[in-house]
Amino acid sequence: MKHILIVEDEPSIVENIRYALETEGFSTSWHSQGKKALERLEQGGVDLVVLDIGLPDVNGMELCKQIRSGSLVPVIFLTARSDEIERVVGLEIGADDYMVKPFSPRELSARVKAVLRRYDGASGSRTAQSPGPGFELDQARCRISFNGKVLDLPRYEFKILSLFIRHPGRVYSREMLMDLVWDDPEMSTDRAVDAHIKNLRAKLRRVAPHKDHIKTHRGMGYSLKEAP
Repeated sequence: MKHILIVEDEPSIVENIRYALETEGFSTSWHSQGKKALERLEQGGVDLVVLDIGLPDVNGMELCKQIRSGSLVPVIFLTARSDEIERVVGLEIGADDYMVKPFSPRELSARVKAVLRRYDGASGSRTAQSPGPGFELDQARCRISFNGKVLDLPRYEFKILSLFIRHPGRVYSREMLMDLVWDDPEMSTDRAVDAHIKNLRAKLRRVAPHKDHIKTHRGMGYSLKEAP
């Protein structure tokens, strides 16, 4: 039985969501505050998070970034806003889907099942993922292996590469990487991003000398090459 964590501060919405999900065979738990939700995630056994952006103690966007720093669990955002920019930002920081209130609880159930299918039914409490040939991401241990060799990665190199691994083929500009990876984006620069990318390329080439896995998109940014 898949377990869905609902993070929402409106009890009437939670009641409808829980009814719809439990009717479809899911188990659920509910927290109205981000801090409690993080504590629940640390206990494990959560397969997907339904996350409201407008929480009383923390912005849902920031909470999603905190979740993504230590977990691969899929996230579906709920919001009262339909602004396109907010939608894009939400997906870029690691959300898997996005629903605007008011919404049909049955549609949400369908979205939950679709996202879980994309994750091949694996539990969100897992610590490792193999998103493409050669790479293995162990988020809990902050460790990435490439072709069976554990890479020696400082903090920001690990965070950049883990972001790439979770979304192979997606192009990230320098500004996006600074915003998603650095604790204080204003303390970083384009040159710092380029230096970390250069270091990552060198470490990957030491394992596989004849292939460059990180692609430069001129004027746009960087991406991890998708598997052929």
